[in-house]
Amino acid sequence: MRIALVSPLFESVPPKFYGGTERIVAYLCQGLTELGHEVTLFASGDSQARVDLVPTVSSALRLANQKGLDSVSMHIAQLAAVSRRAHDFDVIHNHMDYLGFPLALQGSTPVVSTLHGRLDHPDTIKVLESYEDIALVSISNAQRLPVPNLHWVGTVYHGLPLASFAFNSQPGKYLAFLGRISPEKRPDMAIAIARRSGVPLKIAAKIDAADRDYYEHSIKGLIDGTFVEYIGEINEREKSAFLGEALGLLFPIDWPEPFGLAPLEAWACGTPVLARPFGSVPEIHVDNVTGFVRNTVDELAAMVPQLANISRTGIRAHAEQHFSLHRMCEDYLNVYQQFRQGTRRAPLQLGQPNGREWRVLHSVGVPPSRYQQDRFEGQ
Repeated sequence: MRIALVSPLFESVPPKFYGGTERIVAYLCQGLTELGHEVTLFASGDSQARVDLVPTVSSALRLANQKGLDSVSMHIAQLAAVSRRAHDFDVIHNHMDYLGFPLALQGSTPVVSTLHGRLDHPDTIKVLESYEDIALVSISNAQRLPVPNLHWVGTVYHGLPLASFAFNSQPGKYLAFLGRISPEKRPDMAIAIARRSGVPLKIAAKIDAADRDYYEHSIKGLIDGTFVEYIGEINEREKSAFLGEALGLLFPIDWPEPFGLAPLEAWACGTPVLARPFGSVPEIHVDNVTGFVRNTVDELAAMVPQLANISRTGIRAHAEQHFSLHRMCEDYLNVYQQFRQGTRRAPLQLGQPNGREWRVLHSVGVPPSRYQQDRFEGQ
């Protein structure tokens, strides 16, 4: 199959540091190519994925740090480049969220759009509902809840090239926090959990310009460089050691996280995760298998001593069974094939981990109406 992958231009593919969406696009380039498909990538010119690259800008926008840069215009130019080559592909897979929606109107080639962000903002809902007939893929059932009546054709959980992550069978002596320093990620709560449990914390995270004030006023004063250590952004090669050598990863989010790649990366290394039950967390975590899901600082801190008792071999096996790159690619190919054939198969029900049964957690179709996102009062 001839597949076009359209990536945001904010990070390269793969990203040099932080960048969840672009990292998934890079994994798809790898996995789909390994399965024998012809992949063309529309992305920034400094991308290193081993596929045919069509660049719109020479360098990823975030790290270029050019003042006054109009990122929207760059993405519009990329849409034009994709549209001009649409006839070359069997399917176009948009990862630019709603910025890529106009591609679905060009008509000559089927377009599937995976949504990677939160969908509960009023302005976002308005845009989504204006494109209610285009084919959408969610990355968790929870992500769909604000807009359940759109044209969802599948939920595909993220997957990783697990061989790239080194497994560590022994629990470490520190807690890890990975991702972004921002209010919704709750690094302040991670620090509180560490202090309450008496286990040191290492923070590997980026600070966006929009979150600089939050860092300066709410987080910087909590970092002492010894018990709580901030090490900045880390690259892909550094993740295995950072995560694998930790006792556990802290994921105390305070927002409807659509998926969350950091827990998968921890599980790939055999490291358990302490998480709060928001967004997709109750959907993809299995208590006492992948770690523990609790709500408050006290509840999470109380589980820290139990992290060493979880089977790290079992965590890695769980990742291999449910979150492999091969599984993710096969799920997307299942979606692509519908449109290539010009037909829509009868939707399959998306299984839920009720009773912790993991028989079908990714599939094509519409989530069962019984699925509801639990809401918790957070600290």
